[in-house]
Amino acid sequence: MSDIDGRAVAAALRAEVAADAARLREEGIVPTLAVVVPTDDEGTAWYVRSIRKAAEKEGIDCRVEHLKDPGKDEIIAKLQALSADPAVHGVICQTPLPEGVTLSQVGGYISPYKDVDGANSESLGRLAAGLRTFAPATAAAVLELLKREDLVLEGAKAVVVGRSTVVGKPAALLLLNESATVTVCHSRTKDLAAVCREADVLVAAVGRAGMINADFVKPGATVIDVGTNPTADGGLVGDVDYASVAPIAGRLTPVPRGVGPVTTALLLRHTVIAAELTKTHG
Repeated sequence: MSDIDGRAVAAALRAEVAADAARLREEGIVPTLAVVVPTDDEGTAWYVRSIRKAAEKEGIDCRVEHLKDPGKDEIIAKLQALSADPAVHGVICQTPLPEGVTLSQVGGYISPYKDVDGANSESLGRLAAGLRTFAPATAAAVLELLKREDLVLEGAKAVVVGRSTVVGKPAALLLLNESATVTVCHSRTKDLAAVCREADVLVAAVGRAGMINADFVKPGATVIDVGTNPTADGGLVGDVDYASVAPIAGRLTPVPRGVGPVTTALLLRHTVIAAELTKTHG
């Protein structure tokens, strides 16, 4: 078994992003990402700081818009204002959101042209139709990692465990667009382990620490672990029981240092692409 090094993939992506951002700056376009933060959650604050730091390194301006105890209408107004701002190219709305507010309620107010983390349901619809759009960055990271491993996805059997609109569904659609044969599993799936054992590519995005163990994995399969489950000591573990799966899988992403770094790098790449698109759609 070999680990898939997310940090190395992210570093390659960041180098590409930095070169593209520098070119755009020479053309008078400053790629700009706006991050709306409607929460005081410390985990979110850490993540936003990491996005800002990475953006600045790659030549992307990052505007962090903190909202204090906002209601749904205030969040929507901010997202609409940023979507209308010609100086902003990418807009993301961080979670968790205030009680009673869901991403599906507010994400539709992000312009699809600037929806660099796929929060607008229109973006998911375009993805399903095979049209150009921004997929949620975590789902896009799954495909990026597979492609960087030079895996042949056409005709491969792929199983995605999890059906969220943030990871599971868009990851499945991205794999379908690569002509993989895709099964999406969830809490009602019968004999889940048996279904997973059919997979050449297994994507774990269920949000349960260590749920995917050796019984779920076909020998030699590629396993992408999207899980980020906090531990009592402040660490992170994935949805995959690494110790039991590692001897069986052909390739496996560790947690951390797997999907996470690539997700951040793709948010920045999406922002640069959005900035590039301003030359054609204004």
